[in-house]
Amino acid sequence: MKTFVSSISGKEFPESEKMHAKIIRKAIFDLINKEHPSFNHNSYISVSELNQYRQKYISEYLLDEVGELGELEKDVLETIQNQEAISSKIIMEEGSVKFTYGQRLADTIASFGGSWKFIIIFGAFILVWMCINIIFLSSKAFDPYPFILLNLILSCLAALQAPVIMMSQNRQEEKDRERAKQDYMINLKSELEIRMLHEKLDHLIIHQQQELLNIQQVQVEMMEDIMKRLKKE
Repeated sequence: MKTFVSSISGKEFPESEKMHAKIIRKAIFDLINKEHPSFNHNSYISVSELNQYRQKYISEYLLDEVGELGELEKDVLETIQNQEAISSKIIMEEGSVKFTYGQRLADTIASFGGSWKFIIIFGAFILVWMCINIIFLSSKAFDPYPFILLNLILSCLAALQAPVIMMSQNRQEEKDRERAKQDYMINLKSELEIRMLHEKLDHLIIHQQQELLNIQQVQVEMMEDIMKRLKKE
């Protein structure tokens, strides 16, 4: 199997991974040249090494855009380097989150308290309470009109329900923030993947153009040989 020696690492790689420096995008070429000053347009590099510098280029691009890489940006870069789907990272993070009993209870109470079921049941309870004290126990009502005990119960219920709903709202805000982070990670990875795709497409187009030029050169040489033979005849 034919091999070649990389100009930056000095290691041998298969000929199929050989990349000429001339077809590397200028931004990435400058990045390689910055670390390896001897690297020039006549040098060669392997595809795997070029991919590593593409990753570095993306990291530096993020640093320029964001200013400092946070955990989200690092997670996105990690998924790109490992060629993983960002959804797997998100699922792992969601699976590691554990809610306390109080949080689950607050969510359940808030969900029930904001439903038609609660409104109907509580409306029926108030109606039954009033009917019992006005109609059935009119002379010996335990809570006669204006239903002071009922008002006390309603006030206590409202006082307890309000902080429970606020706790649930806080939990919902946390969920919304997590969803926003996930959307940001997905959008960021999409942008970086598109940039890498453009880089690969540019490389492919340039490589194909060179191949076509080589084929044309061979065809021209063949035509010249044929013309020479015809002239001799």
